[in-house]
Amino acid sequence: MRNSDISGTMNGSPESFDAHSPETDPGVTVDDIDSGTSEANGATPSTRRAGWSSDPTTGELQLDERSALRRIAGLSTELTDITEVEYRQLRLERVVLVGVWTEGSVARAEASMAELARLAETAGSEVLEALIQRRDRPDPATYIGSGKAEELRAVVLSTGADTVICDGELTPAQLTALEKVVKVKVVDRTALILDIFAQHATSREGKAQVALAQMEYMLPRLRGWGESMSRQAGGRAGSNGGVGLRGPGETKIETDRRRIRERMAKLRREIREMKTARDTKRARRTSSGVPSVAIVGYTNAGKSSLMNALTGSGVLVQDALFATLDPTTRRAELEDGREVVFTDTVGFVRHLPTQLVEAFRSTLEEVTGADLLLHVVDGSDALPAEQIKAVREVVTEVIRESGQPAPPELLVVNKIDEVDPVELTRLRGLLPGAEFVSVHKDLGIDRLRTRLDEVLGGLDVEVSVLLPYTRGDLLARIHADGRISRSEHTENGTRVQARVPSALAAALSGYANAGNPPA
Repeated sequence: MRNSDISGTMNGSPESFDAHSPETDPGVTVDDIDSGTSEANGATPSTRRAGWSSDPTTGELQLDERSALRRIAGLSTELTDITEVEYRQLRLERVVLVGVWTEGSVARAEASMAELARLAETAGSEVLEALIQRRDRPDPATYIGSGKAEELRAVVLSTGADTVICDGELTPAQLTALEKVVKVKVVDRTALILDIFAQHATSREGKAQVALAQMEYMLPRLRGWGESMSRQAGGRAGSNGGVGLRGPGETKIETDRRRIRERMAKLRREIREMKTARDTKRARRTSSGVPSVAIVGYTNAGKSSLMNALTGSGVLVQDALFATLDPTTRRAELEDGREVVFTDTVGFVRHLPTQLVEAFRSTLEEVTGADLLLHVVDGSDALPAEQIKAVREVVTEVIRESGQPAPPELLVVNKIDEVDPVELTRLRGLLPGAEFVSVHKDLGIDRLRTRLDEVLGGLDVEVSVLLPYTRGDLLARIHADGRISRSEHTENGTRVQARVPSALAAALSGYANAGNPPA
């Protein structure tokens, strides 16, 4: 389901297709790119005030690169003398969605299927049909039951689909049994999300984390065809194994499992080494005394767009699920002159695969070391409360395992320009402490900056210190990052009473003023 470069040879002449242009992909419009227009990638009113140029940003270049790899539906019908492998690489996969509704309302079940359709489209598929089965619990044999599986087979035949995507994590037995009935490839929700992550990973650490998560998922589901996977490499004395191959031997599937485990161990070592470098950078930022704000939230809620609006940066913005995988850190200045470090993090989703949480733990630790969590919510979503719940579950789990206290949270409801006024009023009553903004329309951004001043200012610590004249560097940091209320020069040093960020207060703890504060 992975996007691939759409270039082939037709009648002996190479042809390349640019899926980004309206001529080749009429379904792709400028409005498809989130708070995701090119404006959000560097031309919003707030970024224009920051003195942006017309040169393409890093995010725009990444977006162009991704769009150039988008596949085109129906392309394969024009090709002749092509193998099945090439056929599947060049055209969009045609998929049928199926889900099991076990609890909650009809609206919740439909929202879950709509999200699965967005995931499938992000992965590069064409959604043809969707089925929902009402059950107390998923069928242990085929996930949806034998009768519904036969009905699904009929839908696959009538639509010409070549893949079935299930809205849940299937066991290896369920996966095999359902494939035998529908006779096409079956993919569950976890494999679909892992496929999207594999497409969007760009950094070395991100690719290693995705590879580890995929192997953890694949290991118990490894299977083969016929006797090839059960055939042993050796045999007992007298067999035809030959010299050096006698003994109990190892089956092909056991060999593959061993190689996967070895590869997983190597990836874990590499991720630990990369985590050391990330921890060093985080410690350097923390020691500087500059408060850090981690932007968290549901996937496609507008986190990257908000970061661009607050910092004037040009990180990648795309109207797609999990567009951001690698955390990006940018420094900005608030209205009162205070410097703040913003970190854009990977988005969350309902039922986030445990393999991803484990593999991306070093990335998610950006959340635990933050002074403030800026929790972005998509106000136009059908169930924003479910988004908030899903994000808080993952954040709480990561913070609990880190052993650090949970940072305060500021809710930001984005995309209010797309919300019905009645629903917006209901949201304001449901989330009284939240800020309501529209990054795309530049609404509420100034008020959010003011609110950040107030919240971060309330996190400052009152200190009274006596700094020797040899520590002019600390005095300079107090002037830069803190608010001095009193200052006095004495023969032993400079007495200062000020409010400073907690990180700077920790650096000043060794110089606590033992005498009276300055008059």
